[in-house]
Amino acid sequence: MISNVVVSYKIRPEAAAEHVRLIEAVFDQLRAEKPGNVEYKVLRLDDGVSFVHVSTADTADGSNPLPQLSSFTEFGRDIGSRVATQPQPTAAEIVGSYLPPVPPSDPGT
Repeated sequence: MISNVVVSYKIRPEAAAEHVRLIEAVFDQLRAEKPGNVEYKVLRLDDGVSFVHVSTADTADGSNPLPQLSSFTEFGRDIGSRVATQPQPTAAEIVGSYLPPVPPSDPGT
């Protein structure tokens, strides 16, 4: 079952560097573990404090595997001290999506 979630919120300006570091750690874990059933994107808006997370998961029960990641758990720990507005998760439906083809890795590198 495919589920889509969009989460938007603002953080406190003084928490920006730590917040981005924690988000980057989630992506480091995703790249290392390469789960095939989740797509995840985080956008930081031009104001520097607004964030939008977009997640698509394909699981038997419709759950999202992101909260099971240790890095995501760490991201969520003490989030109340970093946010200026509470995260607002919203279920969403994908109308269209495009990802360019990934070029094959060069075996010589």
